[in-house]
Amino acid sequence: MDLSRARWRKSTRSNGSGGACVEVADNLPGVVAVRDSKDPAGPALTFSPAAWRAFVSGVARR
Repeated sequence: MDLSRARWRKSTRSNGSGGACVEVADNLPGVVAVRDSKDPAGPALTFSPAAWRAFVSGVARR
């Protein structure tokens, strides 16, 4: 999957010292990508928008 046009943003829950952070790109049609901010050239997980919404909703309920 080509993520070259992804606009990555850091989680609002990330700490300022660069610790355990994830970045999300939700500007691509039909996909939401997630990566480790400490390894931006590394792998990214991709989800359908519906699957991502279900994940975020499940996390928010905890």
